[in-house]
Amino acid sequence: MSDCCTPDGSCHTQTETKTVVYKVGGVGSAHCQGIVAKAVGGLDEVKAVEVEIGTGLVTVTTDAEPGEELDKLIADTVDEAGYAFAGRAAV
Repeated sequence: MSDCCTPDGSCHTQTETKTVVYKVGGVGSAHCQGIVAKAVGGLDEVKAVEVEIGTGLVTVTTDAEPGEELDKLIADTVDEAGYAFAGRAAV
């Protein structure tokens, strides 16, 4: 039996999280920051989110595989919240 398995034989695997940074226009205040953070942070795929006032950088921590599907989900969520999604940020 390996260290990752319980006495009943079930194994626990640790999910690796990934971080993706997006650019969102119009995040110029704490109010805007809160709206975007709440909208994006409410997604099941998102484990953590940080939104920077002024730069509009939105850092998303997820267990999901970063790709077009996640990008579209974030884009749709940001658009529904009333902000301009500008894609992935070059960091």
